[in-house]
Amino acid sequence: MADGTARKALDSVAEHLATPHGIMLQQPAYSRYHLELGEISSYPPGYKENAGIFCHNNPWVMIAEAVLGNGDAAHDYYSRINPSAREPVSELHRCEPYVYAQMIAGRDAPTYGEAKNSWLTGTASWNYLAITQWILGIRPEYDGLRIAPVVPASWKGFEAVRKFRGVTYRISVRRKASAIPSSSSPTARP
Repeated sequence: MADGTARKALDSVAEHLATPHGIMLQQPAYSRYHLELGEISSYPPGYKENAGIFCHNNPWVMIAEAVLGNGDAAHDYYSRINPSAREPVSELHRCEPYVYAQMIAGRDAPTYGEAKNSWLTGTASWNYLAITQWILGIRPEYDGLRIAPVVPASWKGFEAVRKFRGVTYRISVRRKASAIPSSSSPTARP
């Protein structure tokens, strides 16, 4: 958004909701049940919708950061909930290193950082979309295949193969030395 509200919202996410284990849904947690709020306040503080790190929606923040051109933040948020990237904290995470959890216990939980409900989530599909279509920037659109990467500044580039409408594209992205840190110069050829 040109008026800066999107950046302000994402800065608030970073300041108030982002943790080393992912992005919490809200903060602070509800400490007692509120009839008018229903289920959200029925969970213990830091679990599920009550200030937990609900992994299904973390990719939405990754996409928003990519839309604003911040590849470093988008990739950083991805790494916080990526099961294989969490392997160094596996004793805490306590989940298979090859499957996403539905949620990770938030700051208010006694098991902060522990994953819950593996295999029971749309997180994998949302992460796939965030990574392939917004961070790598290989997006199918009505008029064709858009190549618009927003990768971390430390990446020199990447290569990908994408089948689209019966054609196999071999995509090579290389960062130009003078490029803005979060942008790349893509090429695609069938």
